[in-house]
Amino acid sequence: MPILSETHDAVTTLTIDRPHRRNALDLTTLEELHSAVVAAVDGGARALVLTGAEGHFCAGADLTELEDVSFTVRLAEVLQHLAAVPITTIAAISGSCMGLGMQLAVACDLRVVGERARFAVPVAKLGLMVDQWTLDRVARFWGEGAARHMVLTAAVLDGDDAWRLGFAQRRGDLDAALDLARSAVPLAPLSQAGSKIGMNSSPAPDEAYSAVFSRAWASSDLAEGQRAFGERRTPRFEGR
Repeated sequence: MPILSETHDAVTTLTIDRPHRRNALDLTTLEELHSAVVAAVDGGARALVLTGAEGHFCAGADLTELEDVSFTVRLAEVLQHLAAVPITTIAAISGSCMGLGMQLAVACDLRVVGERARFAVPVAKLGLMVDQWTLDRVARFWGEGAARHMVLTAAVLDGDDAWRLGFAQRRGDLDAALDLARSAVPLAPLSQAGSKIGMNSSPAPDEAYSAVFSRAWASSDLAEGQRAFGERRTPRFEGR
């Protein structure tokens, strides 16, 4: 099972367990993660910690299986559900937190970051795009300057950057994340759930962004980016 679930004292820990892919997610694992989140909330968990096995949080989408935009449509649904659950969610991040990993991290309420963590939104290396919801969350939690740095130049930021820029609420490992989760358990559930609704409010979708998103996912550049990834070479983009 690529998603491991364990609950103690009303805190559920979900571990992405695909170390052979640095915990990158394919569609099957994404669906299992969603089911595990639903089960945790339905089972009465008061806080949830999301982490990855063997030193990495999540290296992104499993590009060996990424076919088209349909994966991103389902991913958006899963991410928005995770962001909206009425309990406190915490990402315990070590190692790679790239692409889809970053999307999982910004879907959580809080982040605990290890010193070896690395962060990126490398869409421009592959010729694809993330949805506007993701861009909004990355800009909110990192600050717009850092968000533009990662998205437009494929920059990789580290744990010190995450702490300095406010993306991380604590430094440390899974134990630190569990300690933070336990601090949320005895607090008022309706207050927490209501506050999340207020803080999760985001701008309405932009039609212009939707148009360029669709264009990118139908482009020759995306096909070239996927080929180059598989062939381990630098892509040759032509803007079409």
